[in-house]
Amino acid sequence: MIRTPLMTVMVDAVMKAARGLRRDFGEVENLQVSRKGPGDFVSAADHKAEAIIRESLQKARPEFSFVMEEGGILEGKDPTHRWHIDPLDGTLNFLHGIPHFSISLGLEKDGAIIAGVVYDPIKDELFIAEKGKGAYVNNRRLRVSGRIDMADCVFGTGLPASAKRTLPAYLAELSAVTLNSASVRRMGSAALDLAYVSAGRLDGFWESGLSSWDVAAGIILVREAGGFITDIHGKDYSLSASSIACGNETVHSSLVKILKSAQSSS
Repeated sequence: MIRTPLMTVMVDAVMKAARGLRRDFGEVENLQVSRKGPGDFVSAADHKAEAIIRESLQKARPEFSFVMEEGGILEGKDPTHRWHIDPLDGTLNFLHGIPHFSISLGLEKDGAIIAGVVYDPIKDELFIAEKGKGAYVNNRRLRVSGRIDMADCVFGTGLPASAKRTLPAYLAELSAVTLNSASVRRMGSAALDLAYVSAGRLDGFWESGLSSWDVAAGIILVREAGGFITDIHGKDYSLSASSIACGNETVHSSLVKILKSAQSSS
């Protein structure tokens, strides 16, 4: 594929940060046995990666605004363009030395995501998408799964951050989807879950309590790969939504029905 100037800027920023995360991940194993533990170290790695991405993007697009997991909102001269950055999606995996985490970078224009990058530094998988230009992983075109029978489908999910308050409702959803599908996976990185839906590795995904930086890049990956996205109630998805559900047209529709039924009975 021919990479546009915008995508070149985004990929370069992510790759610069990834070098540090790979190096720091190698140190985490050594810190597991220390009395203090790797928590502070991982937090520093997170902040450092975000700073690298922000600095790189500001040089290339100095007018744009930022929405960042660690740094919060940074208003630029151009409020119509906003970068949504999660420098380390899957922090708990990283903290425990589990090699499944990602960097997620999405660009919003006038309320809609127009470009996204999700990079897995350990597996060296680069997922990219631009509006109207398709979705790719390492230059290979992506399409969502073609499965339509729920009994054949594998779904991704995530435990809400507010689990203590919402756990009963979530367990009802999990039980319902599990009973109506081949299986459910909870892997710990929403950005990679969405990327896997775009690649057809997962047939669908749902989760509540996510922030815009968790899903911004994944949203356009799924859409450009032919997938459908709403909230778990079937309403049109926006970056302010409190939940997300996605899959191909048929699977998405079935997933939303199952989730609605589970919610009404919980």
